[in-house]
Amino acid sequence: MASKVKDDRVAQRADELFDVVDEHDRVIGQACRADVHARKLWHRAIHVLIFDRAGRVFLQRRSLAKDIAPGRWDSSCSGHLDAGEDYDTAAVRELGEELGLELTAAPTRWLRLDACAQTGWEFVWVYRLEHEGPFRLHPAEIMDGAWYVPAELEQALRDRPNDFAGAFRTIWKELA
Repeated sequence: MASKVKDDRVAQRADELFDVVDEHDRVIGQACRADVHARKLWHRAIHVLIFDRAGRVFLQRRSLAKDIAPGRWDSSCSGHLDAGEDYDTAAVRELGEELGLELTAAPTRWLRLDACAQTGWEFVWVYRLEHEGPFRLHPAEIMDGAWYVPAELEQALRDRPNDFAGAFRTIWKELA
């Protein structure tokens, strides 16, 4: 039964419709998730890094049901933009879906990354949010979460880089 549920989630995600963009992040068409990823088309995503008052960053460990980087540590929240959606709207939606946070406005935009192999061909806006939790982790998206002191995170990234999603490694490197 668990395999059937996982198969249904993967099939549902494969049908998601994304905007396909050009080298300037301008919409040039739409395609389903599976085609976008298989053909390595440029598309859009958001990442949110959540820090507490002590300066620790909250990371999520991706569900094993995820099609990209299953079981790896990633940004506090991340996700694709749906077709026709803007970055800020996607950030608010994803924070609600993944962490149960209900925001009325997007967090602060912090860093912009161009689409490349390391981001999975995604143009990415990285947002910064200060929040103490608690969070309601969506079990289909996230298997675990933990707070990291930045120095400890940097050591973990050096010692065990494959424990972390590739896009997150790229983002953290850009911020360092």
